[in-house]
Amino acid sequence: MALSRALRYCQRIFSWIPVVIISSVVLWSYYAYVFELCFVTLSNHLERDPRWDTKGLELRSGHIAFLLSLSQIFLLPSAVAYLLIFHVCFIMFCWTYWKAIFTPPSTPSKKFQLSYSDKERYEMEETPDAQKQILAEIAKKLPIFTRAQSGGMPCMKLKYYQDAIRFCDRCQVIKPDRCHHCSVCETCVLKMDHHCPWVNNCVGFSNYKFFLLFLFYSMLYCVFIASTVFQYFIKFWVGDLPNGPAKFHILFLLFVALMFFVSLMFLFGYHCWLVAKNRSTLEAFSAPVFPNGPDRNAFNGGISRNLQQVFGDDKKLWFVPVFTSQGDGHYFPLRTMRESENPLLANEEKWVEDDGSDEESPDESLLHVSLESNELTASRIPDCSCFLLFFLFVGKRQIK
Repeated sequence: MALSRALRYCQRIFSWIPVVIISSVVLWSYYAYVFELCFVTLSNHLERDPRWDTKGLELRSGHIAFLLSLSQIFLLPSAVAYLLIFHVCFIMFCWTYWKAIFTPPSTPSKKFQLSYSDKERYEMEETPDAQKQILAEIAKKLPIFTRAQSGGMPCMKLKYYQDAIRFCDRCQVIKPDRCHHCSVCETCVLKMDHHCPWVNNCVGFSNYKFFLLFLFYSMLYCVFIASTVFQYFIKFWVGDLPNGPAKFHILFLLFVALMFFVSLMFLFGYHCWLVAKNRSTLEAFSAPVFPNGPDRNAFNGGISRNLQQVFGDDKKLWFVPVFTSQGDGHYFPLRTMRESENPLLANEEKWVEDDGSDEESPDESLLHVSLESNELTASRIPDCSCFLLFFLFVGKRQIK
């Protein structure tokens, strides 16, 4: 027991290493851009510019000359613009990164947990079929449409789908739609997308918007740095600026910005495709299962509605890292439902949480998926880069 606790404690410490690495790179980039580029490099550029008189600085002491050179730098429109735009990108990057890291993942509410009597009934049953029947009876009172995966013969799957309620033995909860258990966080996460080591957190319903904005502002941060640093990198290369420590900072700053931009571009593009289709990373590789079979497009309500589910109705807040996602993460509108039956699209709270009291049985139309279409479509997984496939394969091993 003591050994397992020690290992778990070490695991928690090591899990922060990727976050420390990213934070260290960002802090170094701030120093390299603000001081080595805007202060040192632009100061050297001013000394070689005949439009600026810097001869008087040579007669001053070191500190006074440095302060006077800084005062002249702030008279440059380009330097002021560099510093202003850079700090806006830097603040938005840090804000979204903080929100992605420290926003706790949402977990199923109490009404999805087994009551004491139901738990006793479930544990007393010895056969899996009897346990499935108990879970099916409890699930009739909950807004649950998805079912567990089946590995049986195709002819036996339909009956299995109708009875196989998704249940987490570790958390002792009936899983809401799109909810999965993360072995790293040791909890069930609502609308789980994946566990990201770079934010040391599960990306799900509570912080998916923050994660997308983090990727977006990271790309913007890298693009701005690379585009403004490139001209001074060329000047160092051709000898227009003197060699010094600033040269190496600018060289590595350009290299790191381009490297991160290329990596983030593929990852951000992939998640934009997922948002447009209203799928999570797990659902893209394993289609959610319903009583009448798997369906990858079950939650796809169109690009406009899919964006509103993640970013909210107020478009002015789409690019601000504040929570504006629709719903509470326990249920989502289905493509096969009428608009009046969708709790998110109709803005009707069909399911009201009650602390410990018996809940009324919901409308029967919300308990059954429409069977208007007998043929369920399954979209093929698009070709991704090897980096994405490896990243998602490793992350999927951590998901139950």
